[in-house]
Formats: sequence, structure tokens, C-alpha cells
Amino acid sequence: MEHASEQAPVSKDIGVLRAGWGYASVSDKIAGLVLTRPVRWPWLTAFLFTFAGTLVFFGATAWLFTKGIGIWGVDIPVAWGFAIGNFVWWIGIGHAGTFISAFLLLLRQKWRTSINRFAEAMTLFAAGIAGLFPILHLGRPWFFYWLIPYPDVMNVWPQWRSPLVWDIFAISTYLIVSLLFWYVGLIPDLATLRDRACAKGRRGARFAYGLLALGWRGEARHWARYESAYLLLAGLATPLVISVHSVVSLDFAIGNTPGYHSTIFPPYFVAGALFSGFAMVLTLAIPLRHFFGLQDFITQRHLANAAKVMLATCLIVIYGYASEIFTAFYSGDEFEQYMTINRWTGPYAPVYWAMIVCNVLLPQLLWSRRVRHNVVLLFILSLIVNLGMWMERFLIVVSSLHRDFMPSAWGMFYPTVWDWTHLLGSIALFVWLFLLFIRFLPAISIAEMRELVHESAEKKT
Repeated sequence: MEHASEQAPVSKDIGVLRAGWGYASVSDKIAGLVLTRPVRWPWLTAFLFTFAGTLVFFGATAWLFTKGIGIWGVDIPVAWGFAIGNFVWWIGIGHAGTFISAFLLLLRQKWRTSINRFAEAMTLFAAGIAGLFPILHLGRPWFFYWLIPYPDVMNVWPQWRSPLVWDIFAISTYLIVSLLFWYVGLIPDLATLRDRACAKGRRGARFAYGLLALGWRGEARHWARYESAYLLLAGLATPLVISVHSVVSLDFAIGNTPGYHSTIFPPYFVAGALFSGFAMVLTLAIPLRHFFGLQDFITQRHLANAAKVMLATCLIVIYGYASEIFTAFYSGDEFEQYMTINRWTGPYAPVYWAMIVCNVLLPQLLWSRRVRHNVVLLFILSLIVNLGMWMERFLIVVSSLHRDFMPSAWGMFYPTVWDWTHLLGSIALFVWLFLLFIRFLPAISIAEMRELVHESAEKKT
């Protein structure tokens, strides 16, 4: 079947699924990407390159275990550096997947259907990588289990007032619920892959997919239990979108450090997480639809809607920036005022103004319908927003610490090669995991796309 051109006119946008697709053709297209599509050089090149980066990341982590966190640029007064900034950035990226899958499912938004599966996978990979950084930052990461309230005959319990303990609960709960939600949604598609692998005589694939499909046969009772479990998990996951990053923001807000101690942080962090998360959805969706010919499934409407959510969350982030500045000067706290002015004119001022350009000025282009429907511009803007949000996390962590209350305690944070290695290596690990996912599992839900075909047929009749 021929697919519509990437440069289709805006006036001919057709919603969430282009016309001409049926039950069989949808299944053939999506399942074929996993079972019959040969390995091609773009995927193989990206896989080998990111695998090399992943090995570098784990090599740098092994060296960190050997030498300690002194290989990073952290020092007093900047005891938190890239590691905590990376942690907040990655956990924020993981928010869009849960929002798209759970929140939009409860609101019955059909445009989520083509992007929810890979967005959920993005959530799992990003949250898992985020959880690594606080553990690596502990100094003795092999004792990370001390944060977990396991039964202990010595009565040594975690410090419940420590944000690290809150993070353990928040991230582990988020990961478990997101994993269950993702896996339950996969079960009907795993059964489809099992049956098609059987028809093609691929015994290994048949066994693997059959084991994961949990005996799914598509009976009425299977579908009834599936829908009940899926909605229940969506109801559990929806509050986590708000709670998890609110807990992460409290890592900063409970302290009295100027720049951290702010009640605006929980909603501000949640909005920033969705902002960066939807930017990452576009960063992944645009190459995915291009290289795998999915323009009929991931349409201009999906990209435009994601861009609208980016614009809305961008406005909330701008409000957070303005609120921080207003509160600093309205409060009369000279330390907060100095910290704010220092961000504007101090040694990290170039990072601050670059962040303003990336997160405040350039996203205003999304008010234009032409920009929202221009695939290349959307991809570039998504990369810029991801960069800007990382700079924001860096500024929150570092610029609030490097000028302590006493000038004798002032200092600068200079990232070392190991700081950059862990940042870039974590990005390589994320992309490598995503490449494995799209190779062995359907990146788009077959079952939910069939529902769209059914609803389209009903509307015509």
C-alpha cells in the first residue's frame, strides 16, 4: 500500500489514521516491522554507535566505583553537580509516556493511540536511567539498599526525613506501575506476534512471544479482564505523573538554600517534566515515522497535538520563571535577590540566557500553525527544548550552590571529562534501549489501531 507523502498539504490532514487501512493491513504493517523487516544500515549503524556509547558509560561507571566521585567536578560548596541535574532531567523526560498513556486514555483522546506504546517504553528507559544517578552519587553505591526499609535485626532504619528515601519510594513506584501498564497493553500484540511467528515457522520467536502473551486467545473474557486491568492501571498511573516529580522537587524545596527553598517547585517541576517529555516524544516520533514508513499512523495531527501540549507547558514553565524572580524581590530576602542577579550576570549567566532562548523564546514559534505542521522545524525545536531543559536543571543545581552565604565559601563547578562521559553515555544507553525495543516489540499498538479502523468503519456506515 502506498503511503501519503511526508510533505502533504496542511489542508489535507486526515486525523489519527489515514484512510484505506483495514484490520489485516494494520496488523501486517506493524507486525512486519518486527518479524519480517530486514536489518537495514540506518538501524544497524545507530545500534552499533549507541552500543559503543553504552559500553563507555558502563566503563566510566566502573571507574567511578574504583576511584570515587572525586573524578567528577563536584566539590564544596557545589556538592551536587551533573549527576543530580541528569537525574532530574531524565525523570522529567519519563513523564510524557505516562501522561499520554494513562491521562489521555482516561480522557478518551484517540490521538494517543499511535504514540502511546513507544512513549511508554521511553518512560521506562528514562526513569530507569534517572534512578542510576542518585545511586552513583552516593559515594558508596553498593550500599544503596540502606535506603530501603527492609527488616533489620540491628534496628538501623532509613532517615525518613531524607529526600533520598522519598526518591526511592517515588521512582520505584513509578517504575513498577509504568512497567505493568506497558506490559498489560502489550499482551494482545504479543499474541499476534506469536501467531504470526508460528505461521512463518519461527519457533524461537513463537516460544518467546507465546511465553510473554500469557495464553492470550482473544476470548471475550480475556478482553473484559484486559480492559478492566488497563483502566485500573491507568487510574493508578495518572496521579503518579504529578506525585513523582513533585517528590523530586522536594529534594530541593525542603532546604533553606537560596534558589531551592520555593513553594512553586512542585507544579513548576511537573510542567517542566511534561515540557521536556513531549519534546522527547517528538524527537523519537519524527525519525520513527520517517525511517519505518509510519506516516499513515503517526500523522500530522499527532505531531501538532504534541506541539500544542509543549506550548501549553512552556507557558507554565515561563510562569514558574517569573514567579521565582518576583518572589525573590518581593520577599525582601537579600540572599534570594543576590542569587537571582547572579544567575543573570554571574559566571553562569551564558547558560541562563541560553536556557531562556531555548525554553522561553523559541517555543513561541509553536503558536504558528505552519510551524506545528512542519516536521523538520518540530524536530529541531524538540532538540532545542531538550537542551534548554537540561540547562535549566544544571542551573537549579549548580548556580544555587556555588555562591554560599559567606564569600569565603564561594567556589566554581567545572565539569570533568567523566561528568560529560556519564551524561553522553546515558543518552547513548537510552537510544540503544529504544532501538532494541523497536526491533523486537511493536512500536505502535496493533490492537488499539484495529479499534481505530473499526470506529472509522462505523462512522462511514
